[in-house]
Amino acid sequence: DGVGQGRGIKCSLCTKALKKFKMLAGDSPDESAVAAALQRGCRILGRIAGKVCRWLVDKYRSQITEGLQNGDLPRDICTAMGVCRS
Repeated sequence: DGVGQGRGIKCSLCTKALKKFKMLAGDSPDESAVAAALQRGCRILGRIAGKVCRWLVDKYRSQITEGLQNGDLPRDICTAMGVCRS
């Protein structure tokens, strides 16, 4: 179904973005390191993916920040935000 397909694309983009954020933020990031990673990470992903990335960041900034600071896996963070199915 179309909804499942769309969710799959968003899920893989979310996971990809979160992996990028995690790499840019480092191992035990503080809030400013995460904020910088969120800003740079979306730019690195390119125009289309970057748009989805910025939407995710705008909508879920606190959950992404918390997840990265807790050292959660990118897939787990995306699932917690409801972008990926568990």
